Amino acid sequence: MSDYLITFLGIYFLCLFKFIAGPLLGIAAGYGLWEIVVVTVSGMMTSVLFFTFLGEWFKKNWSGFTKKEKKKFTRRTRGIIKVWQKFGVFGIAFLTPVILTPIGGTVVLTSFGIKKRKIILSMLISALFWSIIMGISIEKLLEIPLFKNLWT
Repeated sequence: MSDYLITFLGIYFLCLFKFIAGPLLGIAAGYGLWEIVVVTVSGMMTSVLFFTFLGEWFKKNWSGFTKKEKKKFTRRTRGIIKVWQKFGVFGIAFLTPVILTPIGGTVVLTSFGIKKRKIILSMLISALFWSIIMGISIEKLLEIPLFKNLWT
């Protein structure tokens, strides 16, 4: 297997769990903007698809594994509910790559009972937007002489 494919699959695997890994490691691997977008979006969307379609099953069966009672309204859940009330599905999807993880954002939307198609579409738009923004931002930051010297 070629080094390129191994690197791509490694970055893809990390993007299943943490979105920012795609742009950062893509730049480190020497990828161009569109390669970064492809690997980051494909990793995030794999998680989104997996947890969208298995979310209901996971939600039903996970409660049997946990015994202790958790506080229902923590600071984090209050914040998520505020975003949900103000901005809805697209607000949660918009914040998923930056604050939540691909898994976390999908589980939140699934728990609110959003239709699968809407979850997938909103997460795809968000992933495309953020991967382009982060890819361009990191590239531009590395053009600054101070960061360029640190990087090389």
